[in-house]
Amino acid sequence: MTAPLPTPRVDAPFAAIAYKIGATLGFAGMAASIKLLGEGYPVGEVVFFRCAFSLPVVLVWAALAGQLGDAWKTNNVWFHISRSIVGMAGMFLSFVALADLPLADWTVIGFAMPIFATILAAVLLNEAIGPWRGAAVIAGFLGVLVIVGPKLSFEHGVPALIMLVSTLCAGMVIVIIRRISATEKGIAIVFYFMFACTVVSAASLPFAWRTPEFWPAVLLISSGLFGGLGQVCNTFAYARAQPSLLGPFDYLGIIWAVALGAALFDQWPDITVWIGGTIIVVSGVVIAVRERQLGLQKARITSV
Repeated sequence: MTAPLPTPRVDAPFAAIAYKIGATLGFAGMAASIKLLGEGYPVGEVVFFRCAFSLPVVLVWAALAGQLGDAWKTNNVWFHISRSIVGMAGMFLSFVALADLPLADWTVIGFAMPIFATILAAVLLNEAIGPWRGAAVIAGFLGVLVIVGPKLSFEHGVPALIMLVSTLCAGMVIVIIRRISATEKGIAIVFYFMFACTVVSAASLPFAWRTPEFWPAVLLISSGLFGGLGQVCNTFAYARAQPSLLGPFDYLGIIWAVALGAALFDQWPDITVWIGGTIIVVSGVVIAVRERQLGLQKARITSV
């Protein structure tokens, strides 16, 4: 019996942009909930609540969209395993970093994701990096150094570097999602990731657990609900449009991060975050615009 042929993906840019904006809001709410939780809760427990309470969001969304039966259908379970391993590593590391980083710093370092995704796509997918994108990648790393460099003490530098590794994992996830979205439905990609994270983090609970009181329990559950919304929207966005189109909309996250950081924690980004963040944003936009131009050129050549 032959394997099913991949279903051609039909891009829907306006829907993808709407999903992406929803994703930035969802992830901002998730991060704020975890930051408000404070210290003292094991990372495995935080990940468990974040994922376990994301599953109902995913399943309700699937039911409303008439795709509940598609949530666990897969043509290649190994795709989901690889995505889940990389995604879980990134999630654990990002939550460790969030405990010690201001919300805006945590968010801006995460903006290096398109830079890592570009490099990984070149290495793993043999995509060429021209002079424009090459210069943008170099500039983006300089922006990261502007942010991370002054913080390279044990107290602040270690969380910043941990977040940088988490961002590398996020770049890898984007490459994997683009590879598997041709044969796997977006709802299945989200469901298997949330399910895998729930199972793995649940296994850590007997070894590290702190019983939350009412308000911390609300925050833990909220992190899952917000995170589930963000996860669904993000996966559906990248399944409907090229990363080059959606990349610039990631930077809406800094607006939410600065607003929430100021309102909830009285935290304002320092000058290095503003300078480095500006360099990273400009670099990401250059990468997105250049990839968009190359995509249009390839489409014109193909249609001839």
